[in-house]
Amino acid sequence: MSFVSSLHAAWRRSNSLLCVGLDPDPARMPAPLRGRADAAFDFCRAIVDATAGHACAFKPQIAYFASQRAEDQLEALIDHVHRRHPGVPVILDSKRGDIGSTAEHYAREAFERYRADAVTLSPYMGFDSIEPYLAYPGRGAILLCRTSNPGGSDLQALQVAADPALGAPAERLYERVARLASGPWNRASGELGLVVGATFPDELRRVRALAGTLPLLVPGIGAQGGDIDAAVAAGATPDGFGMVVNSSRAILYASEGEDFAEAAAAAALATSDALRAARRRLPA
Repeated sequence: MSFVSSLHAAWRRSNSLLCVGLDPDPARMPAPLRGRADAAFDFCRAIVDATAGHACAFKPQIAYFASQRAEDQLEALIDHVHRRHPGVPVILDSKRGDIGSTAEHYAREAFERYRADAVTLSPYMGFDSIEPYLAYPGRGAILLCRTSNPGGSDLQALQVAADPALGAPAERLYERVARLASGPWNRASGELGLVVGATFPDELRRVRALAGTLPLLVPGIGAQGGDIDAAVAAGATPDGFGMVVNSSRAILYASEGEDFAEAAAAAALATSDALRAARRRLPA
């Protein structure tokens, strides 16, 4: 099954747009796990098991594991998701971006070592830095487009010249990325997606208009303050899906006590319910 097909199946099965981000920060680890060598795995495994019924995807951030020398725990975590919660896609958040020969090794890392279903990438070295990831049938590549952080405007909002060969007018750089991803770069039966922040609903609406039905990974709700109703209204496809709306800290750290998994489940349910309510308010 393709990555996009697996997302559609997960949306329908869960009736949820929620993606649970897995960012195990040692400084915020629940008290019962602090100081343990296997804390990253045990913490994330408990979160996964508690929230899987409310999520359409999980998104582990590789840096939180690598900085703790816990890459083996990341491997074990993704394996756990595949075994215990089959059908819930895992998006490896690594934001790689390098020349083709190096990208081949990054793709092998993501898809062979970690067995992720999709990976986040920086597109700013061009198509040859993306192409090696498309050599893996059924796996997805989600390109940074209009990110949720304020500094994203430094480059992503720059005006770029018209491109007659592409049929593109003068436009913002993030618009060109969306146009490329939905057009000439999408050579693998729709396996590309885009990262667009909930903190910029107008830009999210513009990306949706340019990208058609490409899946959008949407960070920025929860701790970053993005508005759920505005994001869903701007980014949902006509069927009410099309979005993987990520929340990390608001779910992971809902409690620092022994009840951290139960608190995470409650936060995930509340967020998923809020996303469903926003979908119900979409015009028919």
